[in-house]
Amino acid sequence: MPYEDFAPVRRRMADRIARRGIRDARVLDALRTVPREAFVDQNDQTAAYEDRPLPIGEQQTISQPFIVALMLEAAELKPEDHVLEIGAGSGYAAALLGHMVAQVHAVERHESLAKAAEGRIEALGIKNVAIVTADGTWGWPLAAPYNAILVAAAAEEAPQALLDQLAPGGRLIIPIGPEHGPQWLMKYVRRQDGSFSARDLGEVRFVPLISDPTDPPQS
Repeated sequence: MPYEDFAPVRRRMADRIARRGIRDARVLDALRTVPREAFVDQNDQTAAYEDRPLPIGEQQTISQPFIVALMLEAAELKPEDHVLEIGAGSGYAAALLGHMVAQVHAVERHESLAKAAEGRIEALGIKNVAIVTADGTWGWPLAAPYNAILVAAAAEEAPQALLDQLAPGGRLIIPIGPEHGPQWLMKYVRRQDGSFSARDLGEVRFVPLISDPTDPPQS
């Protein structure tokens, strides 16, 4: 089914998310514009606009639309921002970010998912998103600093490498908590003096952020 055939249901999804409290007009516009059905398995396209995660392979999922919208709004994104996404998955959130900001680097540890995401991004003509295969716990220092970093997997604590790669005033949005215990979506903001504020955005459920501590990327 052509992507335009999904436009009405895409708009309805954005309207539902707005009624749940998302107010950022640029987030809602991205949700109405980027075809989520392009980022799921063909067999799941009819479910693409249900507010739930869907499998994308490698035991990973595409996050439910409301949670993606919540993270995007919390990041307070500006058109000129440079953003890092950790856990690119199928590429959907990276595509939304590409609609909203100047430049996006998205890190995915599974090479098969990264290559598929890169193909989808390219097919949609999105030019400002780069997909990288790497261990996201280390961020992507080659392109740092970032105005915002969004993490689609839960860590026990905010990785220092990600905090270090934030520009002054930068925002880190990340789920914090154990794999089988309660998790909270946290927002960290880097102050001008290098210290950080922290805010709890509510309880969530994410797959764990997996790291190889012996293999940091080139800085």
